[in-house]
Amino acid sequence: MSQADLKQFTLEEVKKHNDSRSCWIVIHDIVYDVTKFLEEHPGGEEVLLEQAGSFGTEPFEDVGHSTDARELMKDFVIGEIVDADKEAPLKSSSTTHPSSSTSESSWASWLIPITIAIAAALVYRLVVSSNSS
Repeated sequence: MSQADLKQFTLEEVKKHNDSRSCWIVIHDIVYDVTKFLEEHPGGEEVLLEQAGSFGTEPFEDVGHSTDARELMKDFVIGEIVDADKEAPLKSSSTTHPSSSTSESSWASWLIPITIAIAAALVYRLVVSSNSS
């Protein structure tokens, strides 16, 4: 589906999908229905639910998602934001007010270490269970 063919959504429509029953997130003005991905998200469903029904571009970019993650996103595209509601371009860190930037992305600084810790715990559990068999 080309971007010209995408269904148009207002931000008001997106805001109605803000919980685990229906979770939509807008990243770079593209609307994603990530409801079915909540349990599979490597960072946990809470991370997605924090952004549900709103723009998640900045937190998404702050984490530094892989090429594979960006490719997987294509499976969840349902439309795009109407022109009137499009997100303002992200400001560079030199022009962003320090206090707002810090508070908005503080959770993101914990995401990578937590993801690594969870992955390490799962690998450890797998190794221990295979050794006991």
